[in-house]
Amino acid sequence: MDRPEFDSIKDFAEFSKYYWYREELIKICKTHGLKAPSGKIELYKIIEAYFNGEKILPEKKPAVRNRAKNTASKELTLETGLIECGFTFGPRFREFFEKQTGISRFKFNVDMVATAKAVKENGDESFTLGDLLDIYYGKKTYATYDKSALQWNQFVKDFCADPATIVFPDRMKTAAKLWKIVRESDQGKVYTSGLLVKYRDEMDNEVTK
Repeated sequence: MDRPEFDSIKDFAEFSKYYWYREELIKICKTHGLKAPSGKIELYKIIEAYFNGEKILPEKKPAVRNRAKNTASKELTLETGLIECGFTFGPRFREFFEKQTGISRFKFNVDMVATAKAVKENGDESFTLGDLLDIYYGKKTYATYDKSALQWNQFVKDFCADPATIVFPDRMKTAAKLWKIVRESDQGKVYTSGLLVKYRDEMDNEVTK
């Protein structure tokens, strides 16, 4: 089943059958005057609310420029606000978390990255560096990394691992064509050898090109 246009979809259950890129979700939200955060999980929640008759509108971000002035010279503590200190993923904050965790060469995990972005988008001045540390240890949940973004990578990996695909001169191009068919359908977004059988005619055209 081909993916229909958004405005012709009747409910969220139907919408969820299809794969949507993050950029497409953002465009849908902006087109309909809705809040358009960066994370796919949050975007899906806003679109679900839209189908349920609730419009979550963009928020006005509070002015925090003056409050953030001269924060570079202030000592960081677990009570320091993420927005207050102008948090980034740079060396200063990496060193802070190295001291807190005792881990040299500390690396921010994906949920910390997603959370920091969400905190800034929401203008949440109550969220602290201590809260972000809790995210690292899994003690709290604020925003989680959208792991569905890895579906395409796994699809290509499984496609290339299938010996049956060796007949295609440009397997990446063929995988992309097959992914497009799957992405715009309501079937599972994973590669199976059955897909080659189902869409053999389209794929055979790639062999003869």
